[in-house]
Amino acid sequence: MAINRLPHFRYFPQSNGIIQPVATLLQLDDIRSAAQRIQPYINHTPLYHWQDDWLDKYISDGELHLKLEFLQRTGSFKARGAVNNILTRDDAEQGKGVTGVSAGNHAIAVAYAAKALGVSAKVVMHRGANPARVAKCRDFGAEVILVDDMTQAFPTMEEIAAAEDRSVIHPFEGQATMQGTGTVGLEIAESITDLDAVVVAIGGGGLISGVGSALKALQPSLTLYGVEPVGASGMSQSLALGKPLEKVKVDTIADSIGAPLHCPESFAVCQNVIDDIVLLDDDELCQGMAIAFDRLKFSLEAAGAAVLAAIAGPLKGRLKGKRTAAILCGSNIDEASWQQLIERGRRSHPA
Repeated sequence: MAINRLPHFRYFPQSNGIIQPVATLLQLDDIRSAAQRIQPYINHTPLYHWQDDWLDKYISDGELHLKLEFLQRTGSFKARGAVNNILTRDDAEQGKGVTGVSAGNHAIAVAYAAKALGVSAKVVMHRGANPARVAKCRDFGAEVILVDDMTQAFPTMEEIAAAEDRSVIHPFEGQATMQGTGTVGLEIAESITDLDAVVVAIGGGGLISGVGSALKALQPSLTLYGVEPVGASGMSQSLALGKPLEKVKVDTIADSIGAPLHCPESFAVCQNVIDDIVLLDDDELCQGMAIAFDRLKFSLEAAGAAVLAAIAGPLKGRLKGKRTAAILCGSNIDEASWQQLIERGRRSHPA
């Protein structure tokens, strides 16, 4: 799919038509504090310099460094924000249970964080969620509530929070969540200097907002590319409109980056840090999964491999001669589904 050039905004229109200023960057000191705070509970994941002749046709004379965030303790980056949320609660919230809503990775992270920090968790997921993800939540001790329609999920989470006096851990909105994801960017920037480009998958915008804030504070000249599914291009649409969509139609195999809505705070940060977004169809996402396994022997979910599909697809040639980092953000998928999707990728886009 074609690349959409995005303008930079520092304001977004409210529904009442009044333009209100918003915070457009997270503070680097706050991200650094979050990194120290969550360190006992997360993995400092490796940054792998991928050298392969196969890459030459896509990034000739360039470098590609892969942040292996799928090796995080919960199988995705989401653990960082979930842990930071619980650790930054005020005194009145201490000891309370938590709740969240998710296609899977955030729910797993909330369950893990709650267990690690000694509180209870109740998470809301779609009834069609990958069974391996549901099982993983339960293995961490969380109660799982299944809904038939993801449009019901956020209201259900709010009802649980009110009825049971639980703290809400949002999957992508709020300073604590974005500070947590920002630690991924901090680790990248502190490991490799003079980056020209960074490629990040986009769901609700929590990962790219945090990562972009950290990276652009430390290396402001780099270009930040976002990657979205064609079937869940809510951030592209929101940026074009200048306001976060309250409802997004989702139809993609990459359910981890199929956010049903976008929210003001994370959206405002995204407006300020994202330079371009590229779109991938489901066949291309499957190709990314096949690349991850066939070239690297990594078993990733579609969202986790989206950046590889982008580099081999719509970003081909755009990274020539550039020092690039890309985040492999998740691996929570069962074997049968994974096998089916990589075979689809091999058939639709032979290497």
